[in-house]
Amino acid sequence: MDQSFRTISPTEDVSELYKLIQRDGNVLRRFDEVEFIETPLHVAADEGCIGFAMEMMKLKPSFARKLNQQGLSPIHLALEKGHKEMVLRFLQMDKDLVRVTGKNGETPLHYICKVGNHDILLETFLKACPDCIRDVTTENRSALHIAAENKRLDVLQILIRMLKKRDCYREEVNRKDEDGNTALHIAARNNQTQMLKLLLSSKADKYATNQSDLTALGVAEQHNNKESIRILRGRFIPGVSNIKSKWEKQIAKYVEKVSSIIFDDLDNISSDDRNALLVVLGLLLTGTYQATLSPPGGVWQGDNSSCGKKSRKPGTSVLDQPFFLLFYIPTYVVFMVTFFLTLALLKPFPHGFKKTIQVLLAFFAICFDQSVSFLTPTEFAFKVMQVFTLLFFVLTLVMFYGDRVSKQSVAILACFLSPSRFEYVLRLAIGCWLFLFVKYDFWEGTIIVIGYCSYYIMEDVFAGAFKFGIPEMAFYLIPLGCWFFLYLCRFCFKQC
Repeated sequence: MDQSFRTISPTEDVSELYKLIQRDGNVLRRFDEVEFIETPLHVAADEGCIGFAMEMMKLKPSFARKLNQQGLSPIHLALEKGHKEMVLRFLQMDKDLVRVTGKNGETPLHYICKVGNHDILLETFLKACPDCIRDVTTENRSALHIAAENKRLDVLQILIRMLKKRDCYREEVNRKDEDGNTALHIAARNNQTQMLKLLLSSKADKYATNQSDLTALGVAEQHNNKESIRILRGRFIPGVSNIKSKWEKQIAKYVEKVSSIIFDDLDNISSDDRNALLVVLGLLLTGTYQATLSPPGGVWQGDNSSCGKKSRKPGTSVLDQPFFLLFYIPTYVVFMVTFFLTLALLKPFPHGFKKTIQVLLAFFAICFDQSVSFLTPTEFAFKVMQVFTLLFFVLTLVMFYGDRVSKQSVAILACFLSPSRFEYVLRLAIGCWLFLFVKYDFWEGTIIVIGYCSYYIMEDVFAGAFKFGIPEMAFYLIPLGCWFFLYLCRFCFKQC
């Protein structure tokens, strides 16, 4: 580099820079002609001269992506020297600088994951450019690998929290480096017990093997890391674990195949086409729901009496059973297809917004299903429609395993897509299923179970089915008791 630039870059004397430009208008062009070179911006970043660096960024934005002979960009140098304000100013001018790859393919995010989250820069990087969390080094190591390798629990916690808001959550948590190791393998090798617990509670695949055909437990045993072995073995039940692993892999395999067949084309459509489809699907959802509010012929208004030879309840459809099924089976099918296509089209939307819409749609589906159930004129028709209810729930589970529906939506549907009268065993089953499904989301799961219990208590209270009392209340609180009991058992087991 020209000695003149070496002299003025650390001084923040912008006037001297323009004197050089007046003498030679192409003085900065020469830096663009060399692929790897130390630019005046590198010097300013290294020295922490913010004013000079910002002036240079405006004159030559390309310098911010230039690498010097050591494979470092200006933002890499500013990070290494601890010039936080310089780094923040770089990101204000170009947020994508957080993805600039330097030596070994490391980005500024990777560097922060290596040295620790000083001055809360990690949160700033992830907020400025959320996609940077997916960048990998030349060894195919992600930010999670680097945090686990350098024993940065605080960094790993932030990365996991950020990933939970994204559709690539499972993929990134279980990403393998060039040796086939996931972040769980590295944590097991380094005997990082808190990292192991965090990763295991974050859908890390404990059955994943590296190129040496070792699971995380195998790696821990190879290094005789007793604490890690204890934690990982606690997650394995001999015999059952192998069966569970096979089931999980088969489910993932078939769900991925179904998703690729049905939803790949939807993921690749333009935003205008997506918006147009959402409008059409919204009209279809409205139309099918309107059919339950205004059924053909209306509803029976009389008391429990006869309508021809059949007993009818007030509020049920006046249609005879064959005509009812001929009308509402296609209506339910249209609603289901429209519902799941709508969920699929929401995938590119922001995580928080998408999750809220999914929960609202889950309650909308519950209202539709119960409306159809209330209209059924006979017991046989009711059972037929319950088959479609079960199918609806199964398809929702498939959407969940395809990372297209939130866990909360599935849990809500599990509680309410069922008849309003349960036997004790079925209530216990609901509580146990919810525990297995949302066991790591204690408060969200508790809110769902309380809402479920409250709904059915108030339904019978308002219907005047019984005088509200402790024995009756206990019957409806079985899922909540089951939920807390299983959590207590889990807590005691972890403590032991």
